[in-house]
Amino acid sequence: LQRRVHMATDIVAQLADSLAKTGVQDGELSYKGQGRKLDDAQSAEEIVKDIQEFEGLQALRMEGNTIGVEAAQAIAKALETKSELKRCYWSDMFTGRLRPEIPPALNSLGDALMLAGARLTVLDLSDNAFGPDGVRGIEKLLKSTACYTLQELRLNNCGMGIGGGKILAASLIQCHKQSRENNTALNLKVFVAGRNRLENDGATALAQAFQLMGSLEEVHMPQNGINHAGVTALASAMQQNPGLRILNLNDNTFTEKGAIAMAQALKHLNNIQVINFGDCLVRPEGAKAIAETVSEGLPILKELNLSYGEISADAALAVVQALKNKDKLEKLDLNGNCLGEDGCKAVKDMIEGVNMVDLLGSLSDDEGEPEDDEDEDEEDNDEDDEEEEDVDEEEIEEEEEEEEEEESGSNKLSTPVSAPRPPDVSSFLSFPSPDKLLKLGAKRALLVQQQVDVTDARKTAEAFLKIASVYKEENNDVKNAVLDTIDTLLRKAFSTPSFQGYSFVSILLVLLGLIKSEDKIKPVLVVPGHLYALEHVVRQDYFPKENVAVLEAFMSRSNKSLESCGNARNGLRSTLQRVRSQS
Repeated sequence: LQRRVHMATDIVAQLADSLAKTGVQDGELSYKGQGRKLDDAQSAEEIVKDIQEFEGLQALRMEGNTIGVEAAQAIAKALETKSELKRCYWSDMFTGRLRPEIPPALNSLGDALMLAGARLTVLDLSDNAFGPDGVRGIEKLLKSTACYTLQELRLNNCGMGIGGGKILAASLIQCHKQSRENNTALNLKVFVAGRNRLENDGATALAQAFQLMGSLEEVHMPQNGINHAGVTALASAMQQNPGLRILNLNDNTFTEKGAIAMAQALKHLNNIQVINFGDCLVRPEGAKAIAETVSEGLPILKELNLSYGEISADAALAVVQALKNKDKLEKLDLNGNCLGEDGCKAVKDMIEGVNMVDLLGSLSDDEGEPEDDEDEDEEDNDEDDEEEEDVDEEEIEEEEEEEEEEESGSNKLSTPVSAPRPPDVSSFLSFPSPDKLLKLGAKRALLVQQQVDVTDARKTAEAFLKIASVYKEENNDVKNAVLDTIDTLLRKAFSTPSFQGYSFVSILLVLLGLIKSEDKIKPVLVVPGHLYALEHVVRQDYFPKENVAVLEAFMSRSNKSLESCGNARNGLRSTLQRVRSQS
């Protein structure tokens, strides 16, 4: 009898192991993370057979594999009879594929779902860098009856851009219209589209779709380059979604205008539980407006993130005061603002006074009290004016060149105010100079970091070299400003999950003229400041030690581009050797 029990146990274990390998459970077939390279129909045979034989297929997981056009067509053919399919987890499914391959693959899969008569509830295509063309690949599907029942749409980190955002918005609007006419109105609850460079136009287009639907419970749109105009449009749309529980707009640029508009919208959202406006530059007036809304409502608020927003001590205290009766609160993040030492202490004291010590995150990255408010206000107004003008990048560059000429001239063309216009971050990055960097004020590091797309390794490397180019070993003020700005920029970059550190180092070597690039990237004129700054960077905890050996290998070679930087090059070589030996 005991032997039979053991045999039965072994059979059950083998069956469980077999099911686990295929990922079969609760109507779900999973190949998640298996790293399969499916180029053609033959390579997809096993998956096709599994799909065909799976009765009652409700979910298909294909994350972490790479699927070519022919393989997608074969899988699609198998899906044409799967009418019960509801959930498609298809993120990170085209790694290493050429962009033109992706739309036809998506078209095939979408056509199969429509032919099957599937009624989707979840569609996840995140981490597929398909751009606007990829959105066109799912456009027909999104407008079809297959998506009338969609509850979750996840398109994080797809590189949609403004064009893709507009196509997506139009598709959702059409789907809502047609589904409503069919008495099954689209009831989308979760929308995820972070890191897509939607900018104002893309966000505004999507806001129109959100306003129509009115069913959203979660919206995640971090790192999209959205300014106050787009934020204001989203705020208006959010008011029409009273069931909203989570709103994540981290790392977009609200400024006071956007923050105040969003504060007004929050007054209509009493079901909100998580607000993430970190890295959004809400500033003191914006924070106070949000605090006022919090104090008047939001009874089940659990998390509030207003970190890295240039918030002053009095605004932070207003936020804490507003939260004192929120018994559901679990987390408050005010790190990286401008409270100053006394302000940090005042905030901590007030937190203790309302018995919320465990809820406050660290304040270790506080930027200190703001300096020279008058100049910064003037700069803010100038930046807002520029945002409101509909100009392209070439026009912006022309304006910056004119500003450069004005600053170097006799000020005959200066603005009507008595003092010359302070340089903005765009002007500094276009035409770097030590004076411009210093004039950006105490918050220069944060301002520069917010201007640079730290998800893009090339843009980050180019910004690093521009900042480092004004380094002066003999001038401590400039030297410290450069290193502080670089630390803030690169710490943010290397802590961003999608940032590719190895690509950053490779592009840096190309720009320094140490290796050639197939992309025809033009090297810069190397100056000692570049190498002094790099010597500082490789000693920092944020810089991956595995990249040190790569840098050392190239720096040890004889190269014409470094000939004018003898002392700086020797110092960098020594530091690289020392850091590598210590790791």
